[in-house]
Amino acid sequence: MRVSIHKHIPNPEQFKQQLLSWSQQFREVIFLDSNSYPQEYSSFDCMLAVDAFTSLKTDFHNAFEDLKQYQQTTKDWLYGYLSYDLKNNIEPLKSSNFDGLGFPDLFFFQPKKVFLLKGNQLEVQYLMLCDDEVEEDFEEIVQSEFDSFVTLNGVEVQQRISKEFYIEKVKKMLDHIHAGDMYEANFCMEFFAEDAIINPLEKFQKLNAISQAPFSVFFKNHKQFLLSASPERYLKKSGETIISQPIKGTSKRSSNPVEDEKSKQFLENDSKERAENIMITDLVRNDLSKTAQKGSVKVTELCKIYSFLQVHQMISTVTSKLDTQYSAVDVLKTTFPMGSMTGAPKISVMKIIENLEETKRGLYSGAIGYFTPEGDFDFNVVIRSILYNQENQYVSFSVGSAITAQSIPENEYEECLLKAKAMHEVLG
Repeated sequence: MRVSIHKHIPNPEQFKQQLLSWSQQFREVIFLDSNSYPQEYSSFDCMLAVDAFTSLKTDFHNAFEDLKQYQQTTKDWLYGYLSYDLKNNIEPLKSSNFDGLGFPDLFFFQPKKVFLLKGNQLEVQYLMLCDDEVEEDFEEIVQSEFDSFVTLNGVEVQQRISKEFYIEKVKKMLDHIHAGDMYEANFCMEFFAEDAIINPLEKFQKLNAISQAPFSVFFKNHKQFLLSASPERYLKKSGETIISQPIKGTSKRSSNPVEDEKSKQFLENDSKERAENIMITDLVRNDLSKTAQKGSVKVTELCKIYSFLQVHQMISTVTSKLDTQYSAVDVLKTTFPMGSMTGAPKISVMKIIENLEETKRGLYSGAIGYFTPEGDFDFNVVIRSILYNQENQYVSFSVGSAITAQSIPENEYEECLLKAKAMHEVLG
């Protein structure tokens, strides 16, 4: 049981920073920020959950069953992530590439303390065992100072795959497409730094400031960190409504308004980008139909252009109504990993990219988010994100692009560099 208390917050932006700063004392932290991005399906502007009362940590074996049991018996707020490698729980697949991060495949926790901010209204929900700490904590939060950081030296970021090697691999993917093994695949490469000492909070604040993405996350599990500026929603459940918003299609922003508009128009009318998006939208429709009421799967937006600080993106929205025989976790299991980070047909693609990529994806291209006590959920796609293992001082971020029959390997390489720009800037 939780005690719920409401507060009026005169300056929400300042309060968000104070919340984040205050949260650093805890072993488990998840801070979700929509950065006031105008979006139709937003439930909160910002959420913070800290201090695990219970948790679930597991590898991919039986992971979705374990999660289902945990979610259904707890019936409380749960926050955490699904890593890409849970694909091995769903299909006879494997992940044997190099892994410098060593995060668990799945991690969720039931927080003792939850903060939900919408506009000027804050709702604080504490478990009964610590509800006497609400007022004291609130005082501490509003008095907490913004951390002024001593900026450490930048870390030396290396590229796992050279440009020549990348182009060679993309050509192999095109061979697979021409042979009919697949139509489209998301191919990723890693940037990394060893012996890296960073301040995760400082790096998150920088990344968030230059991206202001609607699905930004600061996540900490002891010495493992995710700093995410994701623009993409994977899946949301609200009552019986399921919403998926795959992104396929990227063009760069320009400070010149005329050039910027031109870049946006170019993306909107680019037949290759549209084809990519429509293929993945079709795959999402198919995935959602597995748990949907008959005839309820609808594409409510197709290839719509959304603008973010760093890039323009092409996004489609697919919705369905959940059939009562399926649980919340069933929806995740039947759609995971998301189509925008795999390709079509999904299983064939996952085998091919496993052979051609050099790094185990882990949490990158997985999902992070939460379940509500009522069994609703909202998860992002872990892209535009920095991962850090403080224990072995390893920093990693990956980027990818969609390879189709029309792909020009050099252009795909440039798209990867465009997506990597913000993370390079933050770490440099």
